[in-house]
Amino acid sequence: MKPTLPLVTIVVPCYNEQEVLKDTITQLSSVLDDLRKEELISASSKILFVDDGSKDRTWSLIAMESTINSYVTGLKLSCNVGHQKALLAGLEKAKSKSDCVISIDADLQDDISVIRSFILKYHEGDEIVYGVRDSRETDTFFKRNTALCFYRLMQKLNINLIYNHADYRLMSKRAIEELSRYKEADLFLRGIVPLIGFKSSKVTYSRKERLAGETKYPLKKMVSFAFNGLTSFSVFPIRAFTLLGCLLFLISVMTGSYAFIQKLLGNTSTGWTSLIISIWLLGAIQLISIGVVGEYIGKIFIEVKKRPPYAVDIDLYTERLGMSTFAEESLLTKEEFN
Repeated sequence: MKPTLPLVTIVVPCYNEQEVLKDTITQLSSVLDDLRKEELISASSKILFVDDGSKDRTWSLIAMESTINSYVTGLKLSCNVGHQKALLAGLEKAKSKSDCVISIDADLQDDISVIRSFILKYHEGDEIVYGVRDSRETDTFFKRNTALCFYRLMQKLNINLIYNHADYRLMSKRAIEELSRYKEADLFLRGIVPLIGFKSSKVTYSRKERLAGETKYPLKKMVSFAFNGLTSFSVFPIRAFTLLGCLLFLISVMTGSYAFIQKLLGNTSTGWTSLIISIWLLGAIQLISIGVVGEYIGKIFIEVKKRPPYAVDIDLYTERLGMSTFAEESLLTKEEFN
């Protein structure tokens, strides 16, 4: 008896991706065509584009293409909630109908040719397959070395991250169901997914240049994302400042003892400069320490409210009725799309 082919959904978070969307749809549709012809996936497999509150024509393009391309479906979030929550929305929606789900960014810098390897690994029994970059030669010197420092720091703190892995991965339905049990409001999926612990493997690939448009992860967002990952899985920053406080206390005891001895010996002298420097140094350390503690308190504040991570405005994945209405509302004709 011929085994049932897995229904695969490729989840693609999108935010202002009108420049690359047409090429992305074409290339991913071609990949699904090839996999279907090889009888590696079900003919009902889909591409689920999650519009994360885009301000350009991203949703219009998705809505129009869904009327002419049987692979394409869409999920429109009511507002911009960020890449991680948009990705989670796509995963949770796709698991209802899929045997496995592949996540990839809309710019297709991640090599789509290895999707076939993902599927083969899934057929071999792997429930999580990580796409791992074989090098960072396309990155700038600064980005390459800061990323290396980040991964090394997380490894030192016993945080299990997959080196050079972003959010390009395959997850089985069972793995996503387990992921849904993690209720963090402040998501860092790269750290959560390895905690699931099911059978996994890695597939290496070379990262390409972005097709078009601008990156949605400038330096500010990258730093924020890295700090979020660190504080989500470790209390090291608080402990580091605790140790620093103990060290400064020992130094103050020694300098105080020295000053007292000098006082007894009658060798005291004015020390305005050293006093001012000490005040500024200790003040800065105290403010930084309060800020780090505040970050953790802020995380607790966010978590205890248990607000939903996203709200869905339009769901084309489960409801294909009224597609023509969505296309008309987009004010975009098929000729304009092409």
